[in-house]
Amino acid sequence: MFDSLSDRLGGVFDKLRGRGALKEQDVRDAMREVRIALLEADVALPVVRRFVDQVTEKAVGQSVLRSVTPGQQVVKIVNDALIETLGGEQTAELDLNAAPPVVIMMVGLQGSGKTTSTAKISRLLKDKQGKKVMMASLDVNRPAAQEQLRVLGEQTGVATLPIIPGQQPTEIATRALQAARLQAVDVLMLDTAGRLHVDAQLMNEMKAVAAITTPRETLLVVDSLTGQDAVNVAQSFAGEVDLTGVVLTRMDGDARGGAALSMRAVTGKPIKFAGTGEKMDAIEVFHPSRVANRILGMGDIVSMVEKAAEAVKVEEAEALAKRMEQGKFDMNDLRMQLKQMQNMGGIGMLAGMMPGMKKAKAAMQASGMDDKVLLRMEAIIGSMTAKERANPALLNAKRKIRVAKGSGTQVQDVNKVLKMHLEMSKAMKQIKKMGGLKGLAAMFGKGGLDAAMPGLGGQGLGGAAGGLPGLGGPGGPDLSKFLKK
Repeated sequence: MFDSLSDRLGGVFDKLRGRGALKEQDVRDAMREVRIALLEADVALPVVRRFVDQVTEKAVGQSVLRSVTPGQQVVKIVNDALIETLGGEQTAELDLNAAPPVVIMMVGLQGSGKTTSTAKISRLLKDKQGKKVMMASLDVNRPAAQEQLRVLGEQTGVATLPIIPGQQPTEIATRALQAARLQAVDVLMLDTAGRLHVDAQLMNEMKAVAAITTPRETLLVVDSLTGQDAVNVAQSFAGEVDLTGVVLTRMDGDARGGAALSMRAVTGKPIKFAGTGEKMDAIEVFHPSRVANRILGMGDIVSMVEKAAEAVKVEEAEALAKRMEQGKFDMNDLRMQLKQMQNMGGIGMLAGMMPGMKKAKAAMQASGMDDKVLLRMEAIIGSMTAKERANPALLNAKRKIRVAKGSGTQVQDVNKVLKMHLEMSKAMKQIKKMGGLKGLAAMFGKGGLDAAMPGLGGQGLGGAAGGLPGLGGPGGPDLSKFLKK
């Protein structure tokens, strides 16, 4: 979403970093470009003015201009201002500190992704926090809205309130509250009806439901692709309903990101969740500092490690760690690594989270390298026999032709995969010579790998439990080196 803004800001800061000393006029010229970049990203004008004035005031100070690295200092000031604009260092979490059932009411316009977000957040609470959750649809206007929530409940394993045709939203809310109490539910999610625009009937209906259920959280769901319209909708709702937070959907889209940057400053309500795709697990807690880092091209290692922890199965990781200790690495191991990368969001997602990988990601896209590469590689490995996967040396010219035909690729593609495997095997043998993973960790100092790269040693990319040696792991090759088309 923030790609165009990130590119514009990156160009501005590259100029600043390239100078040994900065004058006040240099900073003001840069801030003028930042202002234009933010306006083009559809950020609200009052927010842009406040942001640029705040940054300029700090950046023209003597401590910056006389600094050894003035360009870096300006970037830090902009980063801090972005974090503050997005909501501050603290992540706004759901307030579930109340006697169960805790009611969370989802509000918003039609088409904003309210029902899907209800199911996603319910799944998140069930799987991550171990809560017993029930969902109830109060939308009696949109055809099949209640049926949609029931189907999503089956997909996510979350209970839904049985549908009784003809009931009104207030009656459904009362029944949902009673059912939640009887079934000892921890969290009750209420999916309210939407409208094509904000009107008195919609607001009265939400107020009536709120009076009955006294929700602990009232979350406004807005479509981030609508830009400033999303901010206007949020202002309208905030004036009528006691909102506690915002859920931004379609954050994976190609919008300019103005809604996210404007929302907190204009409404005063924190962004609590960001929808990043259509799948039920494609939602994440909104971390202002991580988003700011991504905008400025600093990467998001913490989120990447969290994704690795979710994608990597402990037993598989331990088995791979033992094989690494022994210097072994066959095609089955490579196949497992490729699946892990796909589960973590693919090459593009990982590149976007790694510091300094913005230009590398653009180069990958320009060369035609995308997540289809992973699928082709997996197809090639899948076309091999069990013996060939365990011992790739068996693959002679005749067998390579068979594998290429079976996977719908060329013999050259098969050779690239074999070359990649060979490089990884060499890396595993090198690790064994260095005394295994313990010896490798010792190279990073007394604290081992965890001390050198906090959070990556235990379950990271190239760490003992994580793997992915082909993407930044110890001695591992770069995918793009072998798979450029």
